[in-house]
Amino acid sequence: MHISDGVLPISVAVGGYVAGAGLAAWSARRASNEDLPKVAVVTSAFFVASLIHVPLGPTSAHLLMPGLAGALLGPVAFLSIGLGLLLQSLLFQFGGLTALGANALMMGVPAVACGWFFQKYKGRTQLRQTIIGGLAGASGTALAAVILAILLATGGEDFFGVAKIALLAHVPVIIIEGIVSAFTIGFLARVKPSLLMHSFRRPQIPAHG
Repeated sequence: MHISDGVLPISVAVGGYVAGAGLAAWSARRASNEDLPKVAVVTSAFFVASLIHVPLGPTSAHLLMPGLAGALLGPVAFLSIGLGLLLQSLLFQFGGLTALGANALMMGVPAVACGWFFQKYKGRTQLRQTIIGGLAGASGTALAAVILAILLATGGEDFFGVAKIALLAHVPVIIIEGIVSAFTIGFLARVKPSLLMHSFRRPQIPAHG
């Protein structure tokens, strides 16, 4: 699910960069020192998972992990996904640099939304957290696929067919992501529940004096 160079109109690509930069700054301000190891692990997992893909013209179908990243990182998920996409573009030419902002919005916005959803409704029991984690994982990919279709549609009539194919191609991915996320969240809820705690508020810097 990477949009390549030349697919999006210039106005959409530039708007993606502006909005993506703003959200990346917002995300970075909500990261604490304690979050950095978890951000590194999630970014690495996102980077590797996205390398295994099936090309579909200007896009591709593969594991995305926006919902799971959001459940694990909350608002910092946007920063994590943005870094992963930048590395993929520079090292393997997956997705174009001109479309980097749009790609970050496509996967980062669902991640943040699912992170809020998970934190709001995860409850206290392991079973509930497993179910909500699965829903977050599936929803993140579904939202990303919808945003992808909308972005491709801005490229003109030539991309309407590709947008429809992209949506259909990600139906099995949505199911797989839901299952993977449910198992992952369920495991962490049992062995390390503190990893599932995050806040959308900016961390407080302790005063010295």
